[in-house]
Amino acid sequence: MSLVKRPQRAVAFIAALAVAVGLSGCAGAAEPSPQSGEGADSTATLSLAVQSPPRSLDPVDLDAGQQAFVWSSIYDTLLYRDNEGEIQPNAASAWEWSEDGLTLTFTIRDGMTFSNGDPVDAEAVKATFERNTERTGQQQEKMQYVDAIEAPDAETVVLTFSTHDPAFIFNMTQDGGVISHPATVDEERTTTNPIGSGPYTLNTEKSVNGSSYVLERRDDYWNVDKYPFKTFTVKVLQDQTAALNALRSGQVDVASVPANQVSSVEGNGISTVFVPAISGAFINLADRGGVKEPALADVRVRQAINFALPREQMVKQLLFGAGQATDQLFNAKGSAYLEELEGYYDFDVDKAQKLMNEAGYADGFTLTMPSSPVSLNFEPTISQALADIGITVVWDAVPAGSANAAVATGEYPAFFATSAAVPPEREVVRQLQSAAQNPFSWHDPELDALIAAANDELDDEKRAEIYQDVNRYVTENALFAPLFYLGTTLGIKDGIERLGDGTTPFSTVRLYGVAD
Repeated sequence: MSLVKRPQRAVAFIAALAVAVGLSGCAGAAEPSPQSGEGADSTATLSLAVQSPPRSLDPVDLDAGQQAFVWSSIYDTLLYRDNEGEIQPNAASAWEWSEDGLTLTFTIRDGMTFSNGDPVDAEAVKATFERNTERTGQQQEKMQYVDAIEAPDAETVVLTFSTHDPAFIFNMTQDGGVISHPATVDEERTTTNPIGSGPYTLNTEKSVNGSSYVLERRDDYWNVDKYPFKTFTVKVLQDQTAALNALRSGQVDVASVPANQVSSVEGNGISTVFVPAISGAFINLADRGGVKEPALADVRVRQAINFALPREQMVKQLLFGAGQATDQLFNAKGSAYLEELEGYYDFDVDKAQKLMNEAGYADGFTLTMPSSPVSLNFEPTISQALADIGITVVWDAVPAGSANAAVATGEYPAFFATSAAVPPEREVVRQLQSAAQNPFSWHDPELDALIAAANDELDDEKRAEIYQDVNRYVTENALFAPLFYLGTTLGIKDGIERLGDGTTPFSTVRLYGVAD
């Protein structure tokens, strides 16, 4: 097939997704070595451009995407991930599972305070966990296996689980691990200006909600030496041209740069850094039971869709090479990834059509998917690829803010989606078990047994082997149609250093340091 090219819109997509991915990338990246201008005495500042603002700063409604630049500065998390992807102590100085994997004990660091001076202690952590459990929101699903929460003393929190949850520790490095102020968290101010436990406070006089967030470092923060920027500003610039102009004029220090504009940005105090492919794009073939679209219940149809997609061409011509084609959902930096699965669905229209014929769909069918700003630039190529095997794709325009809700209700049998790379423990929950990605509550006994075995396995290496079996099942049964992992280029002003290599996808000021 001939690839449908829409270069300008593709550039816009790359820039948009790059802001969400490239500016972020590594939770708790490797710490910069002590150097002049860093730590509590530093007066350095940092300003970066993002595409969208946080929808809320209430802990139950936090998103782990680029919005985290703001809230991860205001709130502390119990744990964090370093540059190698290893989980490290943070507000919790230690954690330990019981031998049966059903009891988790956190030791809370002594001497921490909220921005109003109140102590950050075990009771505050307990209260946050309880609220996350009780309130409908982003965190509730992450607490689903917790049966009991106790704080026997000011430095100890004990959680009892109904079954082992291997994703829980990872969640503690992100939004699931924030610590909120119990006395004020239910007040109206929490959504826009909460009392926080983290290294920065929001300067409301200088900030404009939804547009610009000016964060000022707390010199009384327990780990202040790891935060070299006295002021950290997050500017919301949805238009990529505006973001690049802001970078060139010095209004921001960091912004994503489209692949075809790198040479025009470099120089005059700006250098570029390429962040490898870490965020995936895929078509979720969600209606595997054929509730709304019977054809998707046939594995041969799902496999045909995979064979029909020209992944390598999409990366080359639509991403300008700033990505990596893939046939598997699990990312290359994770323990579930299998090199042997790459090429499983090499582009082959004849093979795809043969599978359609065998499944009884020689004349094709119509597949309705939601159209969103993220999918828009790839829609012509996807439509043409599937049309070549008789599938007519109807893209249903959905307001940007309503796309996730529409998908979660099961309105669409398939949909385009993107996902930041996370460990398999979290990927399995997010992609195979959550309402957002499994809206039809599809289950298969073989897959369920594999996931249950992984949950029960306490040995990391043995659990990784089980997740590799999950990966084989997901790929061979074509539960998704993976497309590519996306890399991005950042424009960075002299004096600012990008830390880490994008190993873990979390938006935090700790990704940046003061250059020598």
